[in-house]
Amino acid sequence: MKHYLIALLGFSLAACGDGKHEAADQTTTSESTAPGIVVDLARFDMPFSLDLGDPATLGADSVEVAFNEEFGWLEVRVGEHVGLTIAEEPGDLQRLKADLDRDMLQKHTMIAQDAEHMVYRSQFPDSDLVYIHFVRVITVDGRTFVMQDAMGPRFTEADVARMNSSVRLKTAA
Repeated sequence: MKHYLIALLGFSLAACGDGKHEAADQTTTSESTAPGIVVDLARFDMPFSLDLGDPATLGADSVEVAFNEEFGWLEVRVGEHVGLTIAEEPGDLQRLKADLDRDMLQKHTMIAQDAEHMVYRSQFPDSDLVYIHFVRVITVDGRTFVMQDAMGPRFTEADVARMNSSVRLKTAA
């Protein structure tokens, strides 16, 4: 009887939702026929696309796009050279910079910064590992999105520059 109730509870929870989870949670694999890998994010209600560059440079020709419902962001990955997250949220780069300045565990050094993006190095004082991060605020039609490198992998400055400059806004037809 216990197993039946647990299974019923599991099926009930899986059936809950408004349909957005099923559509957004689909991982897509697309092969690019163009010279570069372009990911259109319109199906995720984002009015822009990403032009990630040449598959030979990226070391992969397939793109993984998935909505992470736990964190509320879209994850885009291509091989080991592209990993980014995009969330619709207010972008406050000044607050982020202040948070980085107060960080007592890591030292952060700004590489580039303007009103729309920030690129910085992070390093623990007792370690030789250096992580390059970026955050970009994208404003389209009154909506604000924050795009940043995915947590976990280490990216080179070239990888970060490619991801940071990959946004292509949709033009009105």
